[in-house]
Amino acid sequence: MAGPKLISIKLKSSKLGQQILQNLSSEMTVKELKMKIAELTNIKWNLIKVLSGFPPQPIDMSKDSQNIETCGIKNGDTLIIDETVEQSSAASSQTITKSNDEEFISREYDQPEGIIMKQVVPADNSCLFTSFGYILNGKVDTNCGSFMREIIASHMAGDPSTYNEGILGKPNNEYCEWIKKSDSWGGAIEVSILSNLYGIEIDVVDVTNVIINRFGEDKNFGMRGFLMFDGIHYDPLFLQTFSGGNPMTIFPTEDEKVYKQVQEFAVECNQSRQYTNVEKFSLRCLQCNTVLVGQNQAQDHAKQTGHTNFGEI
Repeated sequence: MAGPKLISIKLKSSKLGQQILQNLSSEMTVKELKMKIAELTNIKWNLIKVLSGFPPQPIDMSKDSQNIETCGIKNGDTLIIDETVEQSSAASSQTITKSNDEEFISREYDQPEGIIMKQVVPADNSCLFTSFGYILNGKVDTNCGSFMREIIASHMAGDPSTYNEGILGKPNNEYCEWIKKSDSWGGAIEVSILSNLYGIEIDVVDVTNVIINRFGEDKNFGMRGFLMFDGIHYDPLFLQTFSGGNPMTIFPTEDEKVYKQVQEFAVECNQSRQYTNVEKFSLRCLQCNTVLVGQNQAQDHAKQTGHTNFGEI
């Protein structure tokens, strides 16, 4: 008969942030795990609520003597820690789970508890536009790119003094035709235009440098969304609430709590190297098969040949 196994699990909570518990016994009891979490979070052990999976679902932790493996907790799992609130009525000693919906309604805005996650979108040269569409609509729609390219080109064409050759790197009319092509990559210029056209601040999380670039910050927009940029690819970020339901993709700009969560997420992605070093990654021009190294070589090749369709090797 096999003995107990050693496992490691990751804990996440608003009080704890993120922490990895290593060398735990698979035969550790539910109560022992709760006591360990209580030490780390200052949450009473009997008020601890544990969720796991996507979307996060509660794990039955009601049997204190049961071992954690029997509860379904296994090596490598990420556990999300929430807290229940003691009912104040003397007529009952039960505990009740906080209602995020009730808290949201009772205030002008109170972000429900949840975890920041990344929605992966296709790497089809239109990832920026698909990601922006996800922020607006909460779904991955690869067809929205063509419309966004058209309105961006129209906006640029109507303001050639602002969007001049010095800004665009090519004459205004050439750039407008270029950005309308499905294989042309969008970047900071396009993010700025979409921010202004839709009246929403867009915060781009640069994972490589662990910084957040805020587009539309000077416009005092009331709401914002977050995009993650790994050096060559954009993905949207969302908040998956512990109570389930649809992901949240747009937040009040004064919500510093979610901004801090995004910062922590950026650090986590950087530490796990979820980015591409644009100075060293290899590309192949899909039009002439030339092999290029780094962003600068790709840009120079595009200027010299007019080729804009690249694939990462």
